[in-house]
Amino acid sequence: MKARSLVFDLFGDYLRYRGGEVRLRALVALVDCFDVPEATVRVVVGRLRREGWLTSRRDGRETVYLLTPAAWELLDEGRTRIFQRAAGPWDGRWHMVIYSVPEADRAVRDQLRKQLAWFGFGPLAASVWVSPHDRVAALRAALPAGAPIRLDTFRAGSAGAAADRDIAGRAWDLVGLDRDYAALLARYRPRLADYRRGLPPREALVERVRLMQDYRRFPFRDPDLPPELLPADWSGRAAHEVFREAHGLLRERAEAFVDSVGTSVPFAPRPS
Repeated sequence: MKARSLVFDLFGDYLRYRGGEVRLRALVALVDCFDVPEATVRVVVGRLRREGWLTSRRDGRETVYLLTPAAWELLDEGRTRIFQRAAGPWDGRWHMVIYSVPEADRAVRDQLRKQLAWFGFGPLAASVWVSPHDRVAALRAALPAGAPIRLDTFRAGSAGAAADRDIAGRAWDLVGLDRDYAALLARYRPRLADYRRGLPPREALVERVRLMQDYRRFPFRDPDLPPELLPADWSGRAAHEVFREAHGLLRERAEAFVDSVGTSVPFAPRPS
């Protein structure tokens, strides 16, 4: 478990609901549950501060780390992608993006591809990405101003249901994704009974963070396709339901442990 992602997960699932700030000693105590040494925590928060995700202030002799507005936005967006699923019937139309980036700007092109994948687009051909969801406006808003990117966007229909399923199978690795969802189900579904009985608070925190770490990679890979585009016996929906149930069952005791280590500063509520 990487210390950087662990710190983000602690902020995203716990500390954001306690004002978005934490004393360094409390953060060290939380991360110690995962056998990460204090020196590593100090290096990680220092890097996150330099990158603009955290800021800090002094509270007496202690250092308090706070989320920046950019970090709040990132965590809000990530939580939406992890917990929400597209609702309503599909209209049968594909949203297509054709992009052009100068050959010399490979870093820009790589970042664009990451953004396309994050918003649920899949590569149908070179520089041609598609999605059944209307997220073109959100994609455009996320691109850096002045970047040397040209986007041409279209809405299109295929020759029918069979062609739509073929497009989905070519744009995304649905077989591999289904296999990984099934593995997650096999790991966590048998644990639900223990979660319902209740784990010790520290163990609940560790289990819940590991659950989040195992599941949060899927929104980067799963375009949340309509049912008519998915293979038969798709494991993704069941995996999402088990994730949400497990996440909820572990919540009370995990949060009790977070509070027990003295995370309270106290803080002011996050401004609206």
